[in-house]
Amino acid sequence: MPIQHIPASEELFKSGLLINTPVQARSNARVTALLDAAAKVVHEKGYEELTTANVAEAAGASIGTVYRYFEDRVKVLEALAIRNLERADRRFLDALEQIDGSAPKDAINVMFEMYLDMFRTEPGFRSLRLGDVLDIRPRNREPRLTTAARTMTEQLSVRFGFANNAATVLEVEKALVAVDAYLARAFFNDDRGDVVFIDSARASVMSLSRIAN
Repeated sequence: MPIQHIPASEELFKSGLLINTPVQARSNARVTALLDAAAKVVHEKGYEELTTANVAEAAGASIGTVYRYFEDRVKVLEALAIRNLERADRRFLDALEQIDGSAPKDAINVMFEMYLDMFRTEPGFRSLRLGDVLDIRPRNREPRLTTAARTMTEQLSVRFGFANNAATVLEVEKALVAVDAYLARAFFNDDRGDVVFIDSARASVMSLSRIAN
């Protein structure tokens, strides 16, 4: 599964997860390489087996380089989850541009196919996903599936007249929670995904077309 070398983002820099914020391209590339290495470890071993030592080894870096930017393994996982959310948002918005003017069900299907493809192609995604699987206390942020639901609701509102309110966000989030759970099961021990659970995931999210105005 190939690694996409996309530079670390401003959202990550603003998150407070990094001990030192990169100010030069070289430092940015180093953080990106560490996250790429972390994704590789998570893909091969699962997020519970990730350590700062195996991130350093996978990146071909010293353990000191990891600790220069990340306090511990949990911060690495949180940073990787932020990157997963950003990549999902970017891919969703890019895909929507290709179907502008289509029916709501087409946009919803694009969202589903994009998320499904991330399970298949994004290293470590099927294990960590958007990071809500991490039990980190205190819980000082909203679930990232809620954040994703807000983004999707905004786009459905702008493009297709869905009501952009709390009730719609809740309906979208419930569908995304179901999709996330079904796909996690679909890819539990199948690299292509169990079609029975993939179809159940698709049915869950396609039901959103009923709430179009």
